[in-house]
Amino acid sequence: MTGARNPFRATLGATPPLLVGRNEAVQNFAFALDDGPGAHERISLIVGPRGIGKTVLLNAFEDTAQEHGWFVISETATRGFVERIRSEIIRRLARQRSQLKGLGLSIFGVGGSVTWDSSSISETSYSLRNALDDYLAYKADLDRSAGQPASGVLITLDEMHHQRNDELIEFGATVQHLVREGKDIAVAMAGIPSAIKPLLSSRTSESEGPNPITFLRRAERIELDRVSDDDVRLALESPLAEAEITWTHEALETAVDSCQGYPFMIQLVGQWAFREAQGRSITREAVERGADKARRKLGQLVHEPALADLSDVDRSFLIFMARDDGPTEIADLKARFGRSDSYVSNYRRRLIDAEMIVKAGRGRIDFALPYLREYLREHAASLVD
Repeated sequence: MTGARNPFRATLGATPPLLVGRNEAVQNFAFALDDGPGAHERISLIVGPRGIGKTVLLNAFEDTAQEHGWFVISETATRGFVERIRSEIIRRLARQRSQLKGLGLSIFGVGGSVTWDSSSISETSYSLRNALDDYLAYKADLDRSAGQPASGVLITLDEMHHQRNDELIEFGATVQHLVREGKDIAVAMAGIPSAIKPLLSSRTSESEGPNPITFLRRAERIELDRVSDDDVRLALESPLAEAEITWTHEALETAVDSCQGYPFMIQLVGQWAFREAQGRSITREAVERGADKARRKLGQLVHEPALADLSDVDRSFLIFMARDDGPTEIADLKARFGRSDSYVSNYRRRLIDAEMIVKAGRGRIDFALPYLREYLREHAASLVD
């Protein structure tokens, strides 16, 4: 034990003490806020596997918007998210009703006597589009009154999923309307590849015809990947400076290797190595003990839910891959499956799209998530019926 407070935050979605490897995305978003309505990065879609830092980047976008004087609405795209956004705007406007009466906002024309209870204002009489129009008008009036540069409203949506199609159509139509009118609106969304891909296709299905959620295909696509070893090193060292605790050289390099460039693993390894440390210096032995615990926690928080989203055949595919200590030859995989080339190719493509595996050279594939091979070897018997 070091006697100091642990600075690492090994919770999925929690902002780490130092965000690394995402500066360009944050800077481009800040430029878009300054550039005005119509700037491409004002509508952004963040895609990547679990633990790669999607929610953390949404948090960074929210902080950037607030620093620019913007209002922020943060939501998760679960069922009912459109109504929750509408109700939140009504609640916020209600708190400022004395300032609003001179603006002639549409909410004052609803039902004659407004009670400012969101449940009493129906979606048909006061839609999300009405609510955002009024909220943006209120924000513009505040900026004019304060003599400050125009700002607007940022909406962040985490856990985007194609199963919420109807709500996304309504949300997308509202956003597109506001963008066409030159309003100061920004939207940042995030989701895992398998949940996002159907939203980006040109057709929803053969029976349903063209995909109406076109605004997503025009969004700034931010595909998150692992970060460099230099960034990992900085993210491990910097948080310890205030606590006046250091890594030995061997400990730091062991920790960097253990993280494999995976943002969430940085926090896990940092947290557990800190807990295992004795005194004011973290040794290689402490890192080795901590990294073992970090890998087990990664399995619980990342591997387990990622595998739960897959079919039995998908999981069998991965278990066959886990027999190899490194990249798997497609030819070997076909022999293990005992199925046709097209059958194996179909599941290979599915798992690449889901960012569970990656191409590793001609005719070879490997795991996309760190330590997934080891997890599969330990849990293979329980993963396939």
